Amino acid sequence: MSEEDKDSKTEEPTEKKIQDAIEKGNTPVSKEAPVLAMFVGSLLIGSFVISEGTRRLVSNMAHLLDVSGGVNLGNSADALLLSHAVSVQVGVFLAPIVAILSVCGLASAFLQNQPRIVPNRIKPELSKLSLIKGWNRVFGSQGWVEFLKAVFKFSAVSAIAFGQFRAHEPDLINAMFTDPSALPEIILQISMRLIAGVCIVTILLVTVDVLWSRAYWRKNLRMSKQEIKDEHKQMEGDPIVKARQRSLARDRARNRMMAAVPKATLVVANPTHYAVALRYDSDQSPAPIVVAKGQDLIALKIREIAETNDIPVIEDRQLARSLYAATELERMIPPEFYRAVAEIICYVYSRQNKSAV
Repeated sequence: MSEEDKDSKTEEPTEKKIQDAIEKGNTPVSKEAPVLAMFVGSLLIGSFVISEGTRRLVSNMAHLLDVSGGVNLGNSADALLLSHAVSVQVGVFLAPIVAILSVCGLASAFLQNQPRIVPNRIKPELSKLSLIKGWNRVFGSQGWVEFLKAVFKFSAVSAIAFGQFRAHEPDLINAMFTDPSALPEIILQISMRLIAGVCIVTILLVTVDVLWSRAYWRKNLRMSKQEIKDEHKQMEGDPIVKARQRSLARDRARNRMMAAVPKATLVVANPTHYAVALRYDSDQSPAPIVVAKGQDLIALKIREIAETNDIPVIEDRQLARSLYAATELERMIPPEFYRAVAEIICYVYSRQNKSAV
């Protein structure tokens, strides 16, 4: 991405841009979270598993060695049985260790982002082999952040290790003159304090790294004003196309309306501005139904079609205006118009009867 493109991306990403990135597997991830999970898992193992598990393993293996004279190794089957017995003891010792480390590792991933399967993330890409892009990644802002994190981790771990060894220097010296069986316990205690100190520092590092990774992720998702406009068009549709579609829909509705005018019983009109065509059939509906309405040119067209098909046109300024404002196409007129319209219908029927006579 050129500097010009970066400079133009000044707008915060939209919800759609963020959701699309997440769907493609592009999510903010802290690389230090799994490291913290490993240290926490090691601390749990050292505190609750390693001591008792080691004693149990040593006891079982010592029993096996004590009765080694009674172990038959006459053939390969006997060797397999012995190997199976040793494997079971080692498996019992390693199972809780593997389980704790696995749970901590999965938790570090799931707590950052919702798990999802994205095949495109593991798809080989030749662009990742580009030396130029690799150089930019190493010496870009992200590369410098990784370098500073590495320096901080090395310095912190070195300082903690130095402090722990200085604090336990008398214990380490005295350990050379104590029972060798007590050495593992001393080493375990020092190791646990060392891991606990590293965990505290790593928690601080992970907190900063999570905030940085999310801020850097959102920065990379920034959009230009033109991209936001294009996305809006894509979601809402091109205004020109939508206007054209609305125009076509209005034309089709107007054509259907004009085709229904010849079936009307009468037309109530305000001489030139409003016209409402009503159809009344007592067998189909209890009240007249609006089959067409319009104003200005459409009103004149309704009157023209009505006159061509010998449909009575009754001029009533107030009623025409009120019907136009209060009624909907293909719906019965509201009850407040029943009396006025009924009088007009009676008048029309009476006039038709006189003409028939």
